[in-house]
Amino acid sequence: MRELRELWRDTRLVVFTAISAALYAAILVPFKVMPIIPGVTELRPANAVPVICSFLFGPAAAWGSAIGNLIGDLFGGIGPGDAFGFAGNFLYGLVPYRAWEAMGGGDPVPRSLGDWLRLLFVVLLAAAACALVVGWGLNLLGFVPFPVLGNVVLWNNLIAAGVLAPLTLRVLYPRVRSGGFLYFEMVSGRPRRARGQRLWLAGAALFALGGHLAGNLIYAGRWLPPWVAVFDVATPSRAFEVGVGLAPFIVGLFACVLLL
Repeated sequence: MRELRELWRDTRLVVFTAISAALYAAILVPFKVMPIIPGVTELRPANAVPVICSFLFGPAAAWGSAIGNLIGDLFGGIGPGDAFGFAGNFLYGLVPYRAWEAMGGGDPVPRSLGDWLRLLFVVLLAAAACALVVGWGLNLLGFVPFPVLGNVVLWNNLIAAGVLAPLTLRVLYPRVRSGGFLYFEMVSGRPRRARGQRLWLAGAALFALGGHLAGNLIYAGRWLPPWVAVFDVATPSRAFEVGVGLAPFIVGLFACVLLL
């Protein structure tokens, strides 16, 4: 939590936050003309940017991704759902570098099968975290069903970042490191891994991936969590069922990622 606040006191990290936001928005905006769900989401190759910037700039990428996505949304029409887009993209830029460090750290440039599996798991976790928050929020507002938006965002993120991030990092990471601009170099080295860090990582994965599965099952009527059933409420859009049903997953996800 502290690094997310203290970066605003470091001019260099503020600059990298602005760079992350500007780069993300600059690639997002041109693809607004290629919607997948009109007015909600579109083809987004820019979704590799938060993952790449996370490995390079750490927490600056989290704020940059959230702000950059908000700027991109301004060109498609602002609305209440953009608050969930801000939160989801904040996680999307925060999860990669934190999860990578919890799994042993090192350069995020895959050279072995193990490196590839670690990197793809990190991308999957970040993509699922973002998709869960965005899908939950828009379904809660009654705008788009969770299985539609949640799955579109998940695959949009996963394909873009899974394909483009490893290739881009192979080119950029050594150059940024040689310039002394990596986050951990600017803050005097990598932090010592806390004993419970992998436990928080496991919790984040459980809430992100489990929550995504739960959202699909709740919307389809194949599962109703007991904390939802006690209210004996049914809504045509499943907004209440999905909203209340996934609330513990959302809270748990944010808690685990922030403690990671």
